[in-house]
This record gives sequence, C-alpha cells and structure tokens, in this order.
Amino acid sequence: MNREVRSEEDRRITSRLFILLPITFCAFVGGLIVWVAHLIRVSIRMRDVPNASIGISLVAIPVFLLMLGVFNYLYWGLLRNRR
Repeated sequence: MNREVRSEEDRRITSRLFILLPITFCAFVGGLIVWVAHLIRVSIRMRDVPNASIGISLVAIPVFLLMLGVFNYLYWGLLRNRR
C-alpha cells in the first residue's frame, strides 16, 4: 500500500513538473523580449543611437521565438506520444 501512495504522489509531482517546464521556458523568452524592448527604449530616451539594440533584437527575438516553437512542438509531441 505504501508503494501505491508513493507512486500516486510521484505521478502528481511529475504532472506538475510537465506543466511547469513549458511555462518556465515561455517566461524566459518573454523576459528576453521585454529586456530587449527596454534596451531600445532606454537608448532612445538617452538620445543614443539605438542601432546596436535594434540589431540585437532583430536577430535575438526571432531566434528565441523559433526556439520556443521548436521546444513546445517537441515537448508536447513527445509527451502526447509516450507509452
């Protein structure tokens, strides 16, 4: 009986972690996008040339969004098709 209780608790913890992992990755990518947008706003507010911030954001934001899409596709695809 103790083993059944343990396995039920393990399943509950595992299911929470399965939900927490994609949420954490989405928050990370969202934080990067907000950070780059903040860099652009600060450079404009300081009357600086925002070329570096815009150049970084033109590369970094699509790359991280692509990584987010691939991660979610693989994560949910593997999770759905596991046996």
